[in-house]
Amino acid sequence: MAEMTDLTKELISGFEPQRPEDGHKNTFGTALICAGSEFMTGAAVMATGAALRSGAGLVKVFSEEKTLDAIRVAEPCALLSLRPQKTAELLRKVKELCGSSNAVLIGSGIPQDMKDLEALICRFLENADNVVLDAGALISKPDQWGRIAECLKARKTPAVITPHIGEFARLLRLSKSEVEDRAEELAIEFAKDNNVVVVLKSAKTLIAVPDGSVYVNDASNSGLAKGGSGDVLAGLITGFLAQGMEPYKAACSAVFIHSKAGKAAADEVGTRTMLPADLIVYLPGAYMDAGWGCEDD
Repeated sequence: MAEMTDLTKELISGFEPQRPEDGHKNTFGTALICAGSEFMTGAAVMATGAALRSGAGLVKVFSEEKTLDAIRVAEPCALLSLRPQKTAELLRKVKELCGSSNAVLIGSGIPQDMKDLEALICRFLENADNVVLDAGALISKPDQWGRIAECLKARKTPAVITPHIGEFARLLRLSKSEVEDRAEELAIEFAKDNNVVVVLKSAKTLIAVPDGSVYVNDASNSGLAKGGSGDVLAGLITGFLAQGMEPYKAACSAVFIHSKAGKAAADEVGTRTMLPADLIVYLPGAYMDAGWGCEDD
């Protein structure tokens, strides 16, 4: 079994993306958030809020009308783009958006029965520089995942996938207990076979890289076990990718910083009452905990 590397401040501080004082919004990249649906608008709100707080220069949300309405109210700093309903128009729009985006998140709050979802995912994988697949994009139907897997394998830059244990079990067509018992082995195998960085979310989160490396964040916090926490993590990874970080560094950094924000929220309001939205509020302190933006004495 591969040796696991713990996520520490010493490691993560070395991953911080450069932030030149004379930079402008295009210097720091554009993150595209393809997320949300009529009854899951909050997923897009959480992912967008995290991406905005990541340091990305621009964040654009590509979604249906009700989700965009929620973003207008909750995150007015984001740009908006309406997702077309006609297939040909949708795929043309995706290609256009990929040309002006440095990283894309797809899946948070998107139901797996959404029309054209498989084609949408593959079009992003074929055209975007950096891609994060979360939640609804982790389609477990063998025929659909087969095509998506081929797109993943063909990519020059590995995509990042962010399943929790249950989603990973469905992808592998195994029981949750089998995945829990063999989590490290299965994550490494999947990362190698599919050319992806696997962020396997649980009380102990594993990050498996296609080269066989494995990183672990063993800082459990039951306050993070709430719907929306994963959307914050996915948005954070996407924002870091937009700033030019390598996929595994973006994933490791986001997991560590997300965990630190979770600890701060738990310390302040308690694990029972903390909300995923609180994580975004505590991100500034979490960056300090990661050694980001700190001047040497």
